[in-house]
Amino acid sequence: MTTGKINVSVENIFPLIKKFLYSDHEIFLRELISNGTDATLKLKHLTNIGEAKVEYGNPIIEVKIDKDGKKLHLIDQGIGMTSDEVEKYINQLAFSGAEEFLEKYKDTAKDSGIIGHFGLGFYSAFMVASKVEIITKSYKDEPAAHWICDGSPEFSLEPADKTTRGTEIILHIAEDSLEFLEESKIKELLNKYNKFMPIPIKFGTNIETLPKPEDAPEDYVAETVETDNFINNPNPAWTKQPTDLNDEDYKAFYHELYPMQFEEPLFHIHLNVDYPFNLTGILYFPKLSGDLQIQKDKIQLYQNQVYVTDNVEGIVPEFLMMLRGVVDSPDIPLNVSRSGLQADGAVKKISNYITRKVADKLKSLFTENRADFEAKWNDIKIVLEYGMLSEDKFYEKAGAFVLYPTVDNKYFTLEELKENLKEKQTNKDGKLVVLYAGNKEAQHSYIETAQEKGYEVLLLDSPIISHLIQKIEGDNSDITFVRVDSDHIDNLIKKDETTISKLSDEEQTGLKTVLETIVPKQTYTVQLEAMDSQAAPFIITQPEFMRRMKEMSQTGGGGMFGMGNMPEMYNLVVNTNSPLASTILNTTDKPSQEHLVKQALDLAKLSQNLLKGEALTAFVKRSFEMIK
Repeated sequence: MTTGKINVSVENIFPLIKKFLYSDHEIFLRELISNGTDATLKLKHLTNIGEAKVEYGNPIIEVKIDKDGKKLHLIDQGIGMTSDEVEKYINQLAFSGAEEFLEKYKDTAKDSGIIGHFGLGFYSAFMVASKVEIITKSYKDEPAAHWICDGSPEFSLEPADKTTRGTEIILHIAEDSLEFLEESKIKELLNKYNKFMPIPIKFGTNIETLPKPEDAPEDYVAETVETDNFINNPNPAWTKQPTDLNDEDYKAFYHELYPMQFEEPLFHIHLNVDYPFNLTGILYFPKLSGDLQIQKDKIQLYQNQVYVTDNVEGIVPEFLMMLRGVVDSPDIPLNVSRSGLQADGAVKKISNYITRKVADKLKSLFTENRADFEAKWNDIKIVLEYGMLSEDKFYEKAGAFVLYPTVDNKYFTLEELKENLKEKQTNKDGKLVVLYAGNKEAQHSYIETAQEKGYEVLLLDSPIISHLIQKIEGDNSDITFVRVDSDHIDNLIKKDETTISKLSDEEQTGLKTVLETIVPKQTYTVQLEAMDSQAAPFIITQPEFMRRMKEMSQTGGGGMFGMGNMPEMYNLVVNTNSPLASTILNTTDKPSQEHLVKQALDLAKLSQNLLKGEALTAFVKRSFEMIK
């Protein structure tokens, strides 16, 4: 038997490990199973190249609970260790890593990904154990070894009578960690961290009922058999080639990832690259609900099939964070800060690759089945529109598949819009005017007026649309977007022809004076326009520029000079060719004149969904009085 003292400058390193990583102490199981997996895969490699003259077989990793003995066993059938290797890898290398770890992270170490990167994977055991044993036998023809350490720098190392290849780690669970002797807790952790590990993981057994024989007698008693319970899928979909999977395989894997998701994903994107970095994964476009802030099912990050986190910020482009799925890469550094991640060259390349791959997939979906893509547009548009705003590389490719729907459910790309609208919607200055509505119902009267002139009206109703059209206009000097209720239709698309007002200049001045004494100045700017006599007498509009800047400010427009807090301002456009304009002007009784103006203003407000509360109640009473 050998005893010794681990050469480490810290008097007692184990309480420090536990203290620094206490918030993530559950990761010990992930780390130890990862070690067992590595040991098994190393053996596979050595047998493949002929260096290990042993039978690889069908190795598994087993997790066993001994509740009475307060022990947790982890057993692998991997490469194993000799006594010399235990001395080297457990007593020396790991502790030099431990010293480096403590020096670098003594003040802030909290990252669950750090511990394995400093050779500390095995020592995470001391986060939950008061004593740890290793019983191991190498694939080489050498005696087994038994290492014991009680959480102090002292250890013992002696021969063991183990005859089978591999390693068994025995954790004597500490009194403050007895939850890890509960079957439900271990099952939860195995499902969280090890669900897709590449080596089968056994945890407990299942009782299965054998099929009833066809010639069974009437008093036949069903036979049962005990089978091993394997908790993981060693060959998840993302590790396979896309050519080996069909749509049903992808859907099945989606539900394996998210068992509580009952809706099918809209489509998937398979990531697979091995140069200049390694990355595999599958991203799914889910059917997004209106509330984008609440998202329980997130993209999961793995390293070589080991779950790391569902916080993929900095790795997956921000606009794709609303997607679901898996990203697996050994090239993502886990022991750096978020700002370090964003500055990391490999991570930038990964993020750019994901952006490009998503754009290419969207283009192919659009090209292969446009009708299906259009049917899914409302469920994916917010992701794509956000991508156009936040990622220049995505914006460059998006013109090929981003759609602009009309209120009549026709869909155009930007180039198609230009081609289809240019004949009717080019103004006298040669600029294409794209009319759009933000709410089909609330702006119905304005839409109808535009359609009567043969104009197309888009339905652009996402919360960030003002930002997006601002960007599109900046890149296309020959096009302008104007909401259909921002002015009367003849002003929205100005042509050469002009309509003559029936009222003289003097009468128009008189009418404006009357209106400005009755209409609230703090909310409305009175504007006289000569329009068709059949057009609405009063129209309320909100200037495009002011409304757009206000919307952009409210949705994170940055330097919009505080416009988000400005009160709502509208134009009251009065049609001087309408009979009502003449009636108001010619009514000499002031109360009657005021009554006409207020009624007309309320009707205009009603058409814009602006008449609410007390004002709506007064309008209804007034209207009933008129029809008595």
